[in-house]
Amino acid sequence: MNLAIRDVRRNKLRFALTALGIGMLLGVVIAMTGIYEGALTDALSLPRALRADLWVVQQHSFGPFAEPSRIPRDTRELIRRMPGVAAAGAVTFQTVQAMAGGKPVRLFLEGYEIGRPGGPPGLIAGHGLTESHYEIIVDASSKLKLGEVVPLGPYRDPYTVVGLTRGMVSSGGDPMAWVTLQDAQALQFAVPPPLERRERAAGRSPPTTTDINAVLVRLEPGASVAAAAQEIARWKHLAAVPEKAEESYLAQFVIQKMQQQLGMFMGILTTVSAVIIALIIYTLTMDKLRSIATLKLIGAPDRVIVWLIVQQALVLGASGYAIGLGLIEQVKGYFPRRVQIEPRDLAVLAVVVLVICLLGSLLGVRAALRIQPAEALAGG
Repeated sequence: MNLAIRDVRRNKLRFALTALGIGMLLGVVIAMTGIYEGALTDALSLPRALRADLWVVQQHSFGPFAEPSRIPRDTRELIRRMPGVAAAGAVTFQTVQAMAGGKPVRLFLEGYEIGRPGGPPGLIAGHGLTESHYEIIVDASSKLKLGEVVPLGPYRDPYTVVGLTRGMVSSGGDPMAWVTLQDAQALQFAVPPPLERRERAAGRSPPTTTDINAVLVRLEPGASVAAAAQEIARWKHLAAVPEKAEESYLAQFVIQKMQQQLGMFMGILTTVSAVIIALIIYTLTMDKLRSIATLKLIGAPDRVIVWLIVQQALVLGASGYAIGLGLIEQVKGYFPRRVQIEPRDLAVLAVVVLVICLLGSLLGVRAALRIQPAEALAGG
């Protein structure tokens, strides 16, 4: 006799609704885990695609993503002439907001020098930048099409989409876009004529519009990254951040808060799932106390009774886990952010669900072990 299976058959609707509720909770936990993994992948996709050995940024800065960095454009030539440097490219990064096709479009814009390090890693449609001005490459997640015109800047200059990439977004989830360095500097650092006249009237020099945010450095084969970084910091009075360190700064400073927030919600939802499992198993156990007493009366050992209750908790948890995973697999493509479900995260969650089921069955086990065999003969 298997009381767990019999009880499930007797209470199909209650069991199904409970499994569905737990599945939805666990589905949200899986989604949050996938969102964090996706955010980490998005954050690291750009620095990895640029393939820079060093990021040269403002002194005492952690890089252009973790905090502001502004250095003169001629820094690129100074770095390029250093021994061991194979190539160097000046880049800028900024977030821009525009209206295209009557809809708002938010882009994370990189300005780069054509033919130098920087720029999109690969195109799925169109071509690279061929003109000095008013051409733009965007990621397909922006929903922009080839040939579409995007007005950017304070004067809404028309930028024509000439190329598309895929899977390139910022740590904030904004689609990436690329323009020439000159256009990017005009968008980021351009000084409006009234401000320029006011500064000159006050006897001050207007802010320069030729600054950049960073220099991407690729070293020659065999060149030491540590030695080059030390020389740049010592003689050029700049910060030289290796690629791995830049990735670490992104993970620690840019998306750490997201990790902590998602972790807190995952903990809350997992706790709620544990409470629901414990209450349902306890309720189901109380409904069959007389059956359990009958088992004791005919000589069934306690381990058999304990296993029946634990088995029911495990079936409930496994059903909820399968439902949650199935739901997220079906809807993850509709999330506004990348949902990247990793096997290791699923394995960890499976272990957590197992522990929850075992702990959740303790109330039911306690009630079952306290029942006396004589109660099987009691009236009522």
